[in-house]
Amino acid sequence: MRILILGIGNSIMSDEAAGIRAVELFEELHGSDDDVTCIDGGTLSFTLAEPIGASDQLVVFDAAQFHSGAGTVRRLEGEEMDAFVRSGKLSVHEVGLADLFDMSRLSGDLPERRVLVGIEPETLGWGLELSPKVAAAIPQAVALAKETLDGWKA
Repeated sequence: MRILILGIGNSIMSDEAAGIRAVELFEELHGSDDDVTCIDGGTLSFTLAEPIGASDQLVVFDAAQFHSGAGTVRRLEGEEMDAFVRSGKLSVHEVGLADLFDMSRLSGDLPERRVLVGIEPETLGWGLELSPKVAAAIPQAVALAKETLDGWKA
């Protein structure tokens, strides 16, 4: 089983870095498994199509606009994730992520099991630190991703 944990975001735009910080913590806590690959995907690139297509299971961490209050963590799986990504409700990455999914879908390589773990940002301005509410939500997001992966193994 090949598992890709992908964090996306912009590390110099405060809470926009939530996905990057989450993948860093996930790798620290759970990245030692041989079947797990953790990637800081930054602000996305078509070079990510290959690792996405090569994975059997995909977890994406990103800042996401749920309109539920800063620090809210939500998990969207499969088709629900795809619809959310296509809806434009994500941060600035939705076009790139939707494009990457379309590329993988067309080549028959889109991971059947995929989940977005989104974290509601408080601020998206210039800054190197997460807001306190988003920083506090990172461990919750990582735990939710691990819980999802454990459920897929069962």
